[in-house]
Amino acid sequence: QVQLVESGGGLAQPGGSLRLSCAASGFTLDSYTIGWFRQAPGKGREGVSCISSNDDSTYYKDSVKGRFIISKDIAKNTVYLQMNSLKPEDTAVYYCAAALFTTEEALCIWDNGVDYWGKGTLVTVSS
Repeated sequence: QVQLVESGGGLAQPGGSLRLSCAASGFTLDSYTIGWFRQAPGKGREGVSCISSNDDSTYYKDSVKGRFIISKDIAKNTVYLQMNSLKPEDTAVYYCAAALFTTEEALCIWDNGVDYWGKGTLVTVSS
């Protein structure tokens, strides 16, 4: 069964950190471009960070550059999103997605050609 399962969400204080995990089953994650998206209450979904399948090129939304880091663990078939210096505006449900035949930039900017979506994990940043 093909699945993407996110974990690691929760409550964090402003300035704090969380690490999200996206575990794949039923397919080899490294063959796909992988992205993290988020949707805040009352807002549309936006691409946060994406990583390519071939050379691990990365894309970051401007508002998270320097704070978030995307990475892969091929042995664990898992992609991570390390989120540092969290802000209240980072509050959202975070989803991971996998897409073949697309670049990291295209995936993050246009949701281009997503093959699989996870169900999401909630991140709340509040004091």
